[in-house]
Amino acid sequence: MGAESISYGLTNQDDITMTYWNGTILGPPHSSHENRIYSLNIVCDESYPDKPPKVTFVSKVNLPCVDSAGNVLIANFDTLKNWKRSYTMETVLLELRKCMASPSNKKLAQPSEGSTY
Repeated sequence: MGAESISYGLTNQDDITMTYWNGTILGPPHSSHENRIYSLNIVCDESYPDKPPKVTFVSKVNLPCVDSAGNVLIANFDTLKNWKRSYTMETVLLELRKCMASPSNKKLAQPSEGSTY
């Protein structure tokens, strides 16, 4: 799983605080996410990188670590729960993609493609 499977960038190029980001995850192959593109919003407030960013799926997804509003739940996602300063947005997106590909999640039924929160 290389970094070509994810991307991220500032929502607004003029955001000098570098707070609001968009992320994209390409669904892992051999899973119910295959050939899907998931969009996410990432907010890095003043506590980042000491505390994890707030990560929300825009694209609907069925994962145990995502609530009914698309929020990635810190308590249910180890990367955010065990946050380290050295982690980056790339770390978060790659770990979410890994979560999609895990044996317990890769066959979960997914909302219709293109649906959003």
